[in-house]
Amino acid sequence: MIKKILAELKLYTCNKIVAKIPSHRFRLWFYKKVMKFAIGKKSTVFLNCSFDSSSGFTMGNNCVLNAKCRMDTRGTITIGENVSISEEVVVLTADHDPYTPNFYGKIKTVNIDDYVWIGTRAMILPGVTLHKGCLVAAGAVVTKSVPPFEIWGGVPAKKIGVRNKELQYTVDYRRFLQ
Repeated sequence: MIKKILAELKLYTCNKIVAKIPSHRFRLWFYKKVMKFAIGKKSTVFLNCSFDSSSGFTMGNNCVLNAKCRMDTRGTITIGENVSISEEVVVLTADHDPYTPNFYGKIKTVNIDDYVWIGTRAMILPGVTLHKGCLVAAGAVVTKSVPPFEIWGGVPAKKIGVRNKELQYTVDYRRFLQ
């Protein structure tokens, strides 16, 4: 019982206090040392992002997780390198089976490969893999995995285009007091 209370207190501190502190350095320290998240070099987590568990989050080098994103880390979320996740994106790893009488919960991993760009207010559902270089349009709801370099949008998301396959940029986006 005490272990559960301490875990909930740690999560509350992360989401309600630390997420609002305008010091990127302090937030990264907390996420790495207290929450045990693996966050790569030159990666940024902006203000007011929330996490659903104190484990299960890995983000590679040169990534940005913009403000007000929700990362459902009850399952595992793995993010590659040079990934740009826009403001208010929701990544879910858990849901319920509506066909069971007991509201059975399911947890599935979400993988986001290198050079993925996710637009504002998009939602990624459990079990999805966003393959290298794909782009998810703003407001899209992604219910299945997106092939490499494809652009998907809509509800539910479907292919609407193709990206350049010669991506060579480095995501390095920090703002003062963010």
